[in-house]
Amino acid sequence: MPRATPIHDKSQVPAEAQHVAEDVIGVFGRIRGPFSVFLNSPKLADKMLALVKFNRNDCVVEPRLLSHAILAAVRERESAYVWSAQVGAAQRAGVDPKTIDILRSKGDVSHLPDEERDIVNLTRQLMRTNRVDYPVFNRLLTKHDAQWMTELITVAHNFTVLCGVTNAFEVAVPPDGDQLPS
Repeated sequence: MPRATPIHDKSQVPAEAQHVAEDVIGVFGRIRGPFSVFLNSPKLADKMLALVKFNRNDCVVEPRLLSHAILAAVRERESAYVWSAQVGAAQRAGVDPKTIDILRSKGDVSHLPDEERDIVNLTRQLMRTNRVDYPVFNRLLTKHDAQWMTELITVAHNFTVLCGVTNAFEVAVPPDGDQLPS
């Protein structure tokens, strides 16, 4: 049960901010998830939506690889709603179902391809200790560049904000969504 009434319709937003709700609907098709909370603060919702648009349209990290970081971050933050929403995105981006299973169970990633393993390990280290080992960071930086690393880490951390909001407000997971283990 949500801790505050979720906003699901633009009529629930003050008239002067309904354009933000319309923009949310334009991106997602409806108001849902963390945006059902963010719209309590339309200016914040507008800024958070800009990050969604960046992630979808402008991020230099390939969506399949970015999904590894997002799922690893979301799993570490135990966010059932965001996990459920992001599994579908990861599948559409081409993440192997076996990899999704490993991430869901917080399993051993040593058998993943090197780049995928390093992305998951980097993300897990950041989520667990707020630090990253030099070898993992440097392997990814050498393969890519500082912009790629900045965007990978920032987008993954943006998803932890979504996790915190959906967890704190107890945003319900769609019944047909991918479920985290209890």
